[in-house]
This record gives sequence, structure tokens and C-alpha cells, in this order.
Amino acid sequence: MMNHHRHPSNVAAPALPFVFPVRVYYEDTDAAGVTYYANYLKFIERARTEWLSAFHIELPALERDEHTVFVVKRVEIEYLGSARLGDRLLVFTEPVKIRAAALELAQKITLNEKVIIDSVVTLVTLNTQTWLPKRIPDVVRELIATHYPHLLS
Repeated sequence: MMNHHRHPSNVAAPALPFVFPVRVYYEDTDAAGVTYYANYLKFIERARTEWLSAFHIELPALERDEHTVFVVKRVEIEYLGSARLGDRLLVFTEPVKIRAAALELAQKITLNEKVIIDSVVTLVTLNTQTWLPKRIPDVVRELIATHYPHLLS
């Protein structure tokens, strides 16, 4: 049986840090056409999901096969600028710390190469059967060991 959330060895890994493009739509803006502040959290959420997916780690497979979900425990965010309707943004995602049941990611959003959002997100892993903290699955630890070995030293 094939494990659908393992990173096949014959598949090239994405560039580091991971970059996810976002375009600002009407639904993302307030009445003045400026991106509503809470929507930046949606953008970084999407980038985290796509970061794992780029390594062939799919969240539904982790939940189904490992009984594990990632939940946000903490977000530190600094708003340094704003985006407007139609702007094309880049969301950068890179892990900065790993613990037994927690993963900390640095995430930045840029507009025209200028950082407009600077954030650090702490995720914890929970067992979906008990809803208690659970060790980060080996497949994610292997990803960190392979592509971010400095975090394990």
C-alpha cells in the first residue's frame, strides 16, 4: 500500500524558502480597496499548507493515516505595509524551530520585493482521537532533517 504523504525520493524538492504567490481579490479587501488585516492570516495559512504539499505531505493524509492535525497555537504578526486590490504578493515560508510536538515557522509577505507582513507562527500537533498533543509525525521530521538539517542540531 502506497503511503500518500511521503516525499518520493525521485521528486525534486521545492526551493528554500518556499514561496507561494497570492493575488489580492475583491473578497480580500475592505471598502477602501485595501487588504483587510485578517486576510493576511488566510494567505499565510494557505502558504503553510502548500509548503507541506510541495513536499508531498498532504494534511488529509496526515489526519487519516497518522491521526494528526496541525493547529495554530500562537501567531506573532507585524504589519509593515498593505496590499491593494489586484496586487500580486509572495508569501515566504520557512521553519525556524522544531520541538517534539511543535513547529515554528517564519512567514513573510512581500509586495514588489518589500516585506509588508512579518510573522512567526507556532503550530502544535494533536492526536485526532484524544485531542492531546502528539509528537510531530516522522514524515514531517524527515522533511525537516533532509531540507532544514540545521534545525535538528
